[in-house]
Amino acid sequence: MLNRTDLRGQVPTAAELRATLPRAEYDVDAALHHVRPVVEAVRDRGVEAVIEYTEKFDKVRPASVRVPRAKLTEALAELDPQVRAALEESITRARKVHAEQRRTDVTTTVVEGGTVTEKWVPVERVGLYAPGGLAVYPSTVVMNVVPAQIAGVGSLVVCSPPQAAFGGLPHPTILAAAELLGVDEVWAAGGAQAVALLAYGGTDTDGAELAPVDIVTGPGNIYLTAAKRLLRGLIGIDAEAGPTEIAILADETADPVHVAADLISQAEHDPLAASVLVTTSPELADAVDKELVNRVAATKHTERVAEALAGKQSGVILVSTVEDGLRVVDAYAAEHLEIQTADARAVAARVRNAGAIFVGAYAPVSLGDYCAGSNHVLPTGGFARHSSGLSVQSFLKGIHVVDYTEDALREVAGRVVALANAEDLPAHGEAVAARFGGEAR
Repeated sequence: MLNRTDLRGQVPTAAELRATLPRAEYDVDAALHHVRPVVEAVRDRGVEAVIEYTEKFDKVRPASVRVPRAKLTEALAELDPQVRAALEESITRARKVHAEQRRTDVTTTVVEGGTVTEKWVPVERVGLYAPGGLAVYPSTVVMNVVPAQIAGVGSLVVCSPPQAAFGGLPHPTILAAAELLGVDEVWAAGGAQAVALLAYGGTDTDGAELAPVDIVTGPGNIYLTAAKRLLRGLIGIDAEAGPTEIAILADETADPVHVAADLISQAEHDPLAASVLVTTSPELADAVDKELVNRVAATKHTERVAEALAGKQSGVILVSTVEDGLRVVDAYAAEHLEIQTADARAVAARVRNAGAIFVGAYAPVSLGDYCAGSNHVLPTGGFARHSSGLSVQSFLKGIHVVDYTEDALREVAGRVVALANAEDLPAHGEAVAARFGGEAR
């Protein structure tokens, strides 16, 4: 079922691997052409434009953007008790992990009388996006909100597409998750128009202010991603998220049932989702293919899964050794990487590039999606080579506070003047010398 690439007996360069490995076609630049008019309309006409585009794209016209507070309370009261308990467990575990990420201020004494303090300050207001297209993601509300709250962000708004089936409100589980987390501001807006409204702010249909944010985080479709690219600078963003990915590095010790089930679990997200198996064992690859035939036919989203697994973004990569497999997965830099090999923990410790690593047979990606305590908002499209997933740090700014006495400045003044003159910026040196009667040695 899966396409195969045989790299046994070869040692491709990093550049060759990047060109060879399966990857979804995801042209954000092409989407900018469609997104720019939406963003400009929201900039110029605010909520009026948001509601017009919502009616066009989501086939519903919400009465207002901000969800009434009572609807959040109502959604939580009506939530399935099992789902509530699962969300509460997810929140508890995420808070436990993310609490350890909080930065502390550090003061360094450079010289006597001269200190530099790195001060960590949360951004003032953030917009947290939870998708609502092919699936609904209350878990993403948890993954966005928890690190922002632990960072100390004072103002949070959760944004999610309105649903025609629910009277123009976001899905009730989204509202319930927000209520569980103590978030009382939720906007019914999706896609590019949501990002634009978060960036520019506006006035709701009832005259209430919809304040702009400083950072927008959370995954979405290609149009939301294009809007984040277009508005980056006016707002901070977490990443340009593309279709979800799983790579599994496995040897002959892996269970083909586990491997097949995990490949399907990511393919379920989207027809463009990538499911990649990197293995030293052709026998395992054959067994996985046989298992996929049965499991794909039996799963709920059969057509979506089958399309994703058959796409150019998915496949099997055969390698000679686990060492070669590590080179492949590092070049691929998967959003989610599972290690299902002998001595999986030691192999995982050698991985350099992945959004998150799942070690052994009992740490499937699904665990990380919901209840591992880790964050599931992760870099895709090879971005894990240089970027991290969402964390408390995503919502903090490091500010250097420089505090020098007169004597400490005097001691180094001549060095400052020398470097200023070397760069042909004499006024820089004069700004120091002016404090000492025009001379600095």
